[in-house]
Amino acid sequence: MLGTRAASRYAKAMLEISTEKGNADAINNDMIFISQSVAQSEELKTFLLNPIINGNTKLSAVSEIFGSVSGETKELFNLLMQNKRFAILGAIASKFQEMYDEQRGLEKAVVTTAIPMDAALEERILAKIKETSTKTVVITNVVDPSILGGFILRIGDRQYNASIAHQLQVLKRELTN
Repeated sequence: MLGTRAASRYAKAMLEISTEKGNADAINNDMIFISQSVAQSEELKTFLLNPIINGNTKLSAVSEIFGSVSGETKELFNLLMQNKRFAILGAIASKFQEMYDEQRGLEKAVVTTAIPMDAALEERILAKIKETSTKTVVITNVVDPSILGGFILRIGDRQYNASIAHQLQVLKRELTN
């Protein structure tokens, strides 16, 4: 990913400052808004990455687009302009969210299923996750019919694949060997 080390440093500094000032929740909301906007708008992404557009133009545009954000976030925009780092704005926002969740003891789990999960299945999965994790877990359900059935659970860098498609691949490997 573009500028991840630099993005981590900016995000860490933002988190430390916002925690010190007691407005980390507001800054996190700003970062969610920025992250979603950059991810959803190909034009905005291209605009931020374009080296031909000067920093003042980018600052004006970003200030206009994200006019509702807090003062600390606007200070970040000024700093990015001075350091010619607007290209990593989306990465900073994403990294800030990760660090903020980690600081609050939250962990995100992605459960991929062939059909949407119902509330009962979500509760059973949460109960299983709580047996192995001391953190508060937030589940996101991704529907992927190609797994045929079962589920794939991803928490951080760990993954448990209990999908039918995976089991069929394992069986195929065993039969061909």
